[in-house]
Amino acid sequence: MLPQSVKSLLGGSGGARWLRRGEPGYEQARRATSWNARLPARHPDVIVRARSANDVIEAVRFARSEGLRIGVRSGGHGWSANHVRDGGLLLDVSALDEVTIDKRAMRATAGPGRRGDELSSLLSKERLFFPTGHCRGVGIGGYLLQGGFGWHGRVLGLACESVEALDVVTAEGEPVHASPTENDDLYWAARGAGCGFFGVVTRFHLRLYDKPRTIGFALQTFSLTRLEEVFRWAREVSREVPECVELQLLMNRGGITVVAPVFTQSWREALRALSFMNRSAIRHKARLRIPWFPSGLKWMYRGVMSHYPEGHRYAVDNMWTHASIDELLPGLQRIADTLPPPPSHVLWLNWAPPPERPAMAFSMEDEIYLALYAGWKHAEDDPRYANWAVDRMREMEPFASGCQLADENLGEHPAEFLSDDNLARLDRIRAARDPQSRFHSYMGRP
Repeated sequence: MLPQSVKSLLGGSGGARWLRRGEPGYEQARRATSWNARLPARHPDVIVRARSANDVIEAVRFARSEGLRIGVRSGGHGWSANHVRDGGLLLDVSALDEVTIDKRAMRATAGPGRRGDELSSLLSKERLFFPTGHCRGVGIGGYLLQGGFGWHGRVLGLACESVEALDVVTAEGEPVHASPTENDDLYWAARGAGCGFFGVVTRFHLRLYDKPRTIGFALQTFSLTRLEEVFRWAREVSREVPECVELQLLMNRGGITVVAPVFTQSWREALRALSFMNRSAIRHKARLRIPWFPSGLKWMYRGVMSHYPEGHRYAVDNMWTHASIDELLPGLQRIADTLPPPPSHVLWLNWAPPPERPAMAFSMEDEIYLALYAGWKHAEDDPRYANWAVDRMREMEPFASGCQLADENLGEHPAEFLSDDNLARLDRIRAARDPQSRFHSYMGRP
């Protein structure tokens, strides 16, 4: 419990709402900070729901004066709820969602609580584009901090590469601007540190792009009996998939869906880009074939979210790999044989990163991304499904080169998420910027 001296300060000023554990509304606010219905039994002492940058400054200074550690939430889509810890202060910045768009300069600013799909819709009206994430409802705060694997990202790069500057409240409670020329250490760290960032971003400054004129996809579905053929083909074509295409395999108990979203300037260009898929050796074995379907991001989001229904309990884990298909197939078959019922599913993404990235904390990617998502409705099924993803990933550890922070499960399954050099540099910056460890680091680390 908080001491009486702290209790007297609760309530704050301005538009923020401050809730102490045990007060009416606290538990509702705690649960609202996570999209995953399987919220860990961790309870901050105080939840602050900020409505402005000044509210953030006040909350951080309050935590500093009272010796409280801080967790930060923007959209609450982190599967492990890294931001929800026992004790300390949970700072909810989801209401910081103001957006400004400068079409002439091809720039925008956005608060961390703005949802990626909302930002995409606003930009689309101006015929502009930003590589927002694939799931609806995700706040851009956590998404951009962890790197940002977004639509058209194989051409435009990770979303964090299009972050030109940030407004940050430091562990001292001081507002600063971070860019390549100002507080460049924070700028370097923010682009890839994810849930281990040691500050609160109150505004992102983004570089924009022209919206691709043609957006659509090709699709094929297969029976699970075709598992080896489908995954072998996907691994073999890794290097020939055009950058404008995102080749994904989604597997659940009902079968395997091969989908290839494409972003181009014309439908002819789209068809050329998809030719690798529409002339594949396995195409005639598909139960359903859609060689080309013009679409828009609204439909894309709808398709993605059909795999992530709300009100479910989720347990997730992932890995990067460059292993051969012969090395991966036994594990993939084991995953298929043990898959829980839908919406549980497997994502295989042909990524093939470029030779170099800009200088930033983000530093973990590989040829193939494999993520497992267990989803179920009722708490009584936790013993049956909660360990499925992490157990399967542990079995495939010999072939993993690391993990991605977007789907991290570091508290239950520690894995490498940054290069050794970048993690060491990040820790040095943390020690200088947050010597009292005011902000929580990653689960599984001090």
